[in-house]
Amino acid sequence: MDYRQILDRIFETVDQEAYLTPVHRIGGDEGKALQLFRDAMAQPDFEPEEVRGLVARLYSEGRIRNVTRLSALHIVACHPRVANYEEAARLAGEQELAALDEGGPDLQHNLASADRHRGVISFLKGHYELALDYFARALDRERSAENLGNVLCCLLRIGEIDEACSLLGQIRHSYPKPLVDELNAVVEQDPDLALLRTEA
Repeated sequence: MDYRQILDRIFETVDQEAYLTPVHRIGGDEGKALQLFRDAMAQPDFEPEEVRGLVARLYSEGRIRNVTRLSALHIVACHPRVANYEEAARLAGEQELAALDEGGPDLQHNLASADRHRGVISFLKGHYELALDYFARALDRERSAENLGNVLCCLLRIGEIDEACSLLGQIRHSYPKPLVDELNAVVEQDPDLALLRTEA
């Protein structure tokens, strides 16, 4: 697919559903369990096997679902200290199947997560236009600051700085303030989005 077509689709998605932005949050017990995972991953000297063990324990205790388990393991596999992209690709496929098996009201969120993970692999492997396609699919399924930020990262990496600035301006103009605030925080924190900070 021509990435210009992907861009058109992204702008259409942002434009048409600007005021209908679902925000998915994992809360409750699973959210608390995931925070343990995030805290472990945030340690500069984290041990991948220990984190995988934590994920296995949280799953065996029923504190996270299988979809969440596979997503967490994918994050470990893609970390620069691990960089096992073959494993990451396998996990993204398993996560998609698990999402389909689980179904329910979280289906689109779970499928968006699998699309996002595939986009991350493509991005890290330097296939930015393919990554943009995956991130656009994730955005189609779920309007979130994370998915919007990933799209912006790809646009900048491809060299479409004007398109990225235009998209960010469109989001800031028409999307709900909580999502805009969250995206602004992503822009301020993500080094891949540094070129957009002057647009704030």
